[in-house]
Amino acid sequence: MATLDDLRRTALTLPGSEERATTGGAAWFVRGKLYAWECHPWPSIPADMREIIAAELVVGVKVADTFDALALVEMAPDVFLRTTTTWGEPKVAFRLAGIDEEHLAELVTEAWRVQAPKYLRREFDDVGV
Repeated sequence: MATLDDLRRTALTLPGSEERATTGGAAWFVRGKLYAWECHPWPSIPADMREIIAAELVVGVKVADTFDALALVEMAPDVFLRTTTTWGEPKVAFRLAGIDEEHLAELVTEAWRVQAPKYLRREFDDVGV
């Protein structure tokens, strides 16, 4: 089971990544663009999703497109939640307790890639070589 500390460790390895405290909890940004966040049970979230978010730690991440989010939800509907907000950008939320550390690192890194500028992605890829 992954934790927020695991998410923090992954985020620390990503160039330009920074953690900020927000009203809803911790959030991670790259060059001012949000890529991962602790979900908060805001009133605008559908009631069934709000109950889950109020009861356990749920994390949201950006994804490349809506199809990626739908594929994750279909793959593990007990872990990945259907959309939690009416915002139009592609994202997916998931129960942190249902994700292992390796999958969390993959989700967070891919979310960072969606938001990071090309020069930071190149920097990250060059270090990994």
